[in-house]
Amino acid sequence: MSIALVDPVTVEEEPPKAKPGGLKVVLAPVRGRLAAAGVLQLVGALAGLAPYIAVVEIARELLGGADRAAVWTWVAIAVGGFVLRTLCTAAAYTISHIADADLGLRIRRRMADRLGGVALGWFTERSSGRVKRVLADDVGAIHHAVAHALNDLVAALVTPLVAIGYLFVLDWRLALICLVPLGLWFAATAFELRDGGAQMKRLSAEFDKVNAAAVEFVDGIAVVKAFGQAGRAQDRYRRAGDDLARFFGEWQGPMRRLESIANTLIAPPMLLLVALAGGIWLRADPVEVIAFVMLAVGLGGPIMALGFGAMAMQAAAEAAGRIAELLATPELRRDATPRTPAGADIEFDSVRFSYDGRTQVLDGIDLHLAPGTVTALVGPSGSGKSTLARLLPRFWDVTEGAIRIGGVDIRELAEADLYRRVGFVFQETSLLRTTIRDNIALGRPEAELAEIHAAARTAQIHERILALPRGYDSEIGADAHLSGGEAQRVSIARALLADTPVLVLDEATAFADPESEAAVQDALSRLVAGRTLLVIAHRLHTIRGADRIVVLSRGRVLESGRHEALLAADGMYARLWRTQSGKEF
Repeated sequence: MSIALVDPVTVEEEPPKAKPGGLKVVLAPVRGRLAAAGVLQLVGALAGLAPYIAVVEIARELLGGADRAAVWTWVAIAVGGFVLRTLCTAAAYTISHIADADLGLRIRRRMADRLGGVALGWFTERSSGRVKRVLADDVGAIHHAVAHALNDLVAALVTPLVAIGYLFVLDWRLALICLVPLGLWFAATAFELRDGGAQMKRLSAEFDKVNAAAVEFVDGIAVVKAFGQAGRAQDRYRRAGDDLARFFGEWQGPMRRLESIANTLIAPPMLLLVALAGGIWLRADPVEVIAFVMLAVGLGGPIMALGFGAMAMQAAAEAAGRIAELLATPELRRDATPRTPAGADIEFDSVRFSYDGRTQVLDGIDLHLAPGTVTALVGPSGSGKSTLARLLPRFWDVTEGAIRIGGVDIRELAEADLYRRVGFVFQETSLLRTTIRDNIALGRPEAELAEIHAAARTAQIHERILALPRGYDSEIGADAHLSGGEAQRVSIARALLADTPVLVLDEATAFADPESEAAVQDALSRLVAGRTLLVIAHRLHTIRGADRIVVLSRGRVLESGRHEALLAADGMYARLWRTQSGKEF
């Protein structure tokens, strides 16, 4: 089953920081194979010089009175060197590319395993564009570092160094002259890369802005059009693209001009001209000039390849840093010997929580949810309602205290066991880009079609699904386009089918259109029957019948009791009730 999350509107976030030394960490599993490829490339690079040296020696034999046997010996050496170079180079790149494919698969599996163990809240703090970039783009970006970098480096160093050493043996003066263009090229390249690390970080940040703007524009297009703000949404995406283009032009424009000049200096025609002019000026031996013409002309190729790969290597290092950062993301604690709860009592015991380790969002929460009861959380914005509700299904782990189900700390429960007991329907309805059937059966993939239909009927969405082009086989985002209320009822059907004894509801009708709110409320009434319910609602009239209403303020329990008792107490709940009653009725 191929699935992908449909994101809520993406919020702008800080650009990810690559972990230092990430490339070393990421390449560790294939280091041995890359070393073997490097050795083969070394042998191939050395063997590749044999034909050039053989031609020089053949010329020497022909000009000095040919020794037929010696000539054929050098011919054999040239052919053998060429064949050996071809075989070794092919083997080196085959090994490195297979290593790249294996490493990509290994990294993706490790990242999938890691993401399966991180806190669910980790995903709410990051845009899908950022996560997608690490999972897909960054794994592809390290291709150059694995498949090409070492082999190219060996070829770029060994071939020129050995060739230059041979030329120095022939004529050190002409060798020095031929080194001048190479020296100028290295100086220009060093100048180009003087601030490469900082600029790559800036480029990464600009790409993240474009990704975030693109996801926000696509996912929010219906909303912004409905309110006549499509132009503003397009403007943000356009500005992000313009900012990227402007930065890239300002950075790369001068570099490209300098790079063109530098590459011209080591182009074969330029090196040929330098070798011939130097040979004529020094009145060098014609045989030696032949050697310089052939070998000096070939010096620029591997060096230029190394220059072309420098930018790709910087990008690979940045990508590897982000991959290493993701692989180092702390996972939720997993107990080696999971325990099984005895019952469905829920207890919040002196719960404290902080997102950043400094500011307490929840401060000493004590609550008890008896089986089959409804507990409602109310309070002003920022009081900690949603955070408290999301701690129960382990979107995050508590900073201090404990949350227990049936007397067992939820951190000691197996993940599968926890989600068999705790379900949730949140205001951010996340459907998968797959069929309606798979969306409803997400918690129970083995469910029969009849059970899926029954859950959909109970959630008041069955008839709407049948009206879709392919019914339950219609795919979200392709031939199934649901309103907010309809999507909410699909998520309720999912929770009904999962049949968990504990349910967390967070603003369940927040995105319901007026026509479907009654259907959502009816579906919810069927969903919560017989379950332990923890619900958040800003519309207080929806939770008048709750067994217990808990009023939160600044992360603490301010009031607690039934609706009538809290009204009689004339505290914050009574003030909120009077305010809403005046507006709603």
